[in-house]
Amino acid sequence: MDSSDVLTIERDGPVATLWLDRPEARNALGPAFWNDLPVAMDELSADRAVRCVVVAARGPHFSVGLDLKTMAGMLAGSDGSGDGKPTSAGARAFATRPGIVRLQRAITSVEACPKPVVAAVHGYCIGGGVDLISACDIRLASADAVFSVRETRIAIVADLGSLQRLPRIVGKGHVAELAYTGKDITAARAQEIGLVNEVLPDPDAVVSAARELAAEIAANSPLAVQGTKAVLQACEDKSVADGLDYVATWNAGFLPSDDLMEAMTAFMEKRAARFEGR
Repeated sequence: MDSSDVLTIERDGPVATLWLDRPEARNALGPAFWNDLPVAMDELSADRAVRCVVVAARGPHFSVGLDLKTMAGMLAGSDGSGDGKPTSAGARAFATRPGIVRLQRAITSVEACPKPVVAAVHGYCIGGGVDLISACDIRLASADAVFSVRETRIAIVADLGSLQRLPRIVGKGHVAELAYTGKDITAARAQEIGLVNEVLPDPDAVVSAARELAAEIAANSPLAVQGTKAVLQACEDKSVADGLDYVATWNAGFLPSDDLMEAMTAFMEKRAARFEGR
């Protein structure tokens, strides 16, 4: 990613941190974010040196969600013609749907990353912020984090992934409560329902913990880690029998790797394995 006004990539060995970097706007998600996020994720996905990604945020908050000021036209159903003429409900719907789908694809680019993605959340994580972290593989939070599926409070049905992904993370009843009420929940409650794995004392601690976890993941064979992510995703809607059949076929193709030989050799030599992803 050559440049972005709202995102920054920081690399530290095999761990890359993707920073939401619009602190002056509390990381509200405006047009630049939606344009740049899939570009950043494509870059990190293609970089063989990167084995795990951390998503974190600059400033006091992870994200207050959709930037209502800059995205108002899409929310209002503008057809984008700019001719000042009234448009029908059908024309507005026809114009609005592609914009929603584009935003959905931006969030899906996080889920589609072949490397594990760890979210480090602090402060407000509202609306689109929850959509973003629900597309990550693992979520950690600082004690000051506040989560909210806020859309019903502004007369919107959440449409960027929370209603689809959260039931696989926290269960249908908890999703229904969050989405119907639009209520805020604390980090402690988020951990209780399984939205986050761990709560850390403060924002610096949560970023450090996320990077430590990412480094632990990155120390394993990238072939095995990325294969595990692919199998987990592929088996979400399969029966146990179909899932077992899928992973048997997967391993039949990927077991004979240099990384496997290195793991066996390292075990025999009683040393840490050095995986190269081959």
